[in-house]
Amino acid sequence: MNPRHFSPRRLVRCLLVAAALTAAAPWTAGAVTVIKMGTVAPEGSLWHEVLQQMGQDWSAATGGEVRLHIYAGGTLGGEVDMIKKMRIGQLHAVAMSGVGLSHLEPGAAALQIPLMFDSYEELDYVRDRVAPRLESSLRDRGVVVLNWGDAGWVQFFSKTPASSPDDIRKLKLFITAGDSESLDLYKAAGMRPVPLAETDILTALQTGMIEAFDVPPLLALINQWFGLAGHMLDLRWAPLVGATVIDRKVWGRIPGRWQGPMLEAAQRAGGRLRGDIRKLGDDAIVAMQKRGLKVTTIDAATQAAWRREVEAVYPKLRGPIIPADLFDEVRRLRDEYRAGKKAPGA
Repeated sequence: MNPRHFSPRRLVRCLLVAAALTAAAPWTAGAVTVIKMGTVAPEGSLWHEVLQQMGQDWSAATGGEVRLHIYAGGTLGGEVDMIKKMRIGQLHAVAMSGVGLSHLEPGAAALQIPLMFDSYEELDYVRDRVAPRLESSLRDRGVVVLNWGDAGWVQFFSKTPASSPDDIRKLKLFITAGDSESLDLYKAAGMRPVPLAETDILTALQTGMIEAFDVPPLLALINQWFGLAGHMLDLRWAPLVGATVIDRKVWGRIPGRWQGPMLEAAQRAGGRLRGDIRKLGDDAIVAMQKRGLKVTTIDAATQAAWRREVEAVYPKLRGPIIPADLFDEVRRLRDEYRAGKKAPGA
């Protein structure tokens, strides 16, 4: 090559090409890669323990060449904040609830429609059948779903007793910051939503910034929020689903021979989490009652009033927030499950 023809511009171009080839090079044997994962789940909680076990399984499956580092307890912010960090490479994966999932893929909200499901069996039946569509859409948006999970039934906790929709409307209600669609819906329903990060709930209760929140009982127990909002409405508002996702580019750099075992370990973790969380959710209510929680039960007429109000809002969910065909499919599958359950010999 003639040195006179090797200009500085060409040198820069060659260096950039070399860097790109290095970034795309096959996995180097013996190198240790750390997957940085964020979650709002508190350190030491069941969610955290299951993720730690998954990390140990990943390390074992890859001979120690893939390690998982977990940032728990919302130390890196709320779920929306962590998604942003994943987008710019500060995080590689996030274990999140449906709040974060819906930020990534609005269709995920179809699994959390208020008063759509009456049981975990209904939820599982529907989720198993719509998961492939959601996973495909999430992959198109840059993330790979490692597992699905849930955190229990969302229920209302408040500083004063509340049983009817009008009772909840009187209270300043926590809502996850960054969820503009839900904010608009709550306002349209006449409620008083206060957008906050999940990590600010305790302080907001102490200062009176909020007077109520809706979360699964296990979270209220773990975070001790029920101590400042000692009334719970016995109404299964919606299941709080979740998933563990990893950046698609990061996943693509993991050798194919390891992706299978790692995915299996992640799915085992998701299965264990669902089973354990569902039992612990019921146990959490009993534990909080022993510590002074008052549970407000409602009669059939009040429950019917809740259902009428919620179903009147469905048209605002179907289409503007959740794709109309997916909303319809979820409702069809739910009805299909109920019909099959009632069929002779089912």
